Amino acid sequence: MFRRSKTDTPDTTADQAPAKNGGKGRPTPSRREAEAAAKARAKAPRTRKEQARAQRANRAESSQQVRAAMKAGDERYYMPRDQGRVRRFIRDFVDSRFSFIELMVPLLVVTMILGYSGNAQLASIGNTVLMGTILIVIGDMLYLRFRLRRELARRFPEEPLKGTTYYAVTRALQMKFMRQPKAKVKIGQKLPEQYK
Repeated sequence: MFRRSKTDTPDTTADQAPAKNGGKGRPTPSRREAEAAAKARAKAPRTRKEQARAQRANRAESSQQVRAAMKAGDERYYMPRDQGRVRRFIRDFVDSRFSFIELMVPLLVVTMILGYSGNAQLASIGNTVLMGTILIVIGDMLYLRFRLRRELARRFPEEPLKGTTYYAVTRALQMKFMRQPKAKVKIGQKLPEQYK
C-alpha cells in the first residue's frame, strides 16, 4: 500500500533529466587550436580599411628593407638611375671633390642674419655675398661638367653620355650627408682606373 511504484524510482528520474538548452554542440578547442584560429583571423583583413592598413604596413616594411640595403651599398636595390658602372663612377667622382655647395647653407644663414639686421648697409653686404655664392656655385657646376665629360670619354668611350651631367649636378647640389646612395669615397681620395 505505501510502496513506491517503479516509475517513481530515483534511478529513472535522474536518467530522464532534460538536455541542457543553449549548449555549443561541439567540444572546446585546445589552446593551440584557438591561437591558430585567432592568427588566421588576424592575417586575413576583412574590411577595406584593414586591407589598406595591411598594404601600408607591407609597403613601409619593404621600403625600410630597401633603404637598409641601399645604405649597406647593395646595388641590387638601387633605383634604375643609380645602377651601372658609369653611375657608380659619377657618384665617386662627385663625392671625391670639394664642392662649393657645401658652403651654401652656412652662407645662406649669414645672408639671412645680415638681411634681417635692420641695417641697410649690412643687408646690401648680405645680398652681395648671396649673389657671389650663387655665381661661384654655377661656375663650380660648369667646371664639374667639363672635367666629368673628359673623364667619362677617357674611361668609358663606348658608353652614351646622355643624362650624366644632370645626374652629376643633382648629386653635387646636395649636401654630402644627404646624398643617396651614400658616399663611399672621401674628399680627395684617388679613384680606381677600372670600374666593373
